[in-house]
Amino acid sequence: MTQPTPRVIQTDDAPSAIGPYSQAIAFGELVFTSGQVALDPATGALVPGDVVAQAHQVFKNLFAVLRAAGAAPETVLKCTVFLKDLGEFGRVNEVYASYFPGDAPPARACVEAARLPKDALIEIEAIAATA
Repeated sequence: MTQPTPRVIQTDDAPSAIGPYSQAIAFGELVFTSGQVALDPATGALVPGDVVAQAHQVFKNLFAVLRAAGAAPETVLKCTVFLKDLGEFGRVNEVYASYFPGDAPPARACVEAARLPKDALIEIEAIAATA
């Protein structure tokens, strides 16, 4: 049986990596994304606004990476959400639910982080399937 090999995922529709990592790695039928923050892919700057505005940009970036890997929002299995302020959980949860409607949202962890890249308010990473 042939073993799968890791495949680097890269798209210009999401921010470039700001360090020595890939936007995502596909391995077999699974895709592991790096954390996405609310950077505008065209400018590399953090989008202005509160955690809700940043959350929407994070999902745009995250879904662009997933599309480049052949995955889709419907195939996301698990997300990890990092918040600068866990007090924003309710507001972020509303945004999150709008991107994963239905009766079977992905598994999720949500943690507060002391500081996120570029001083972002939110970061999300995901694991998804391509099949």
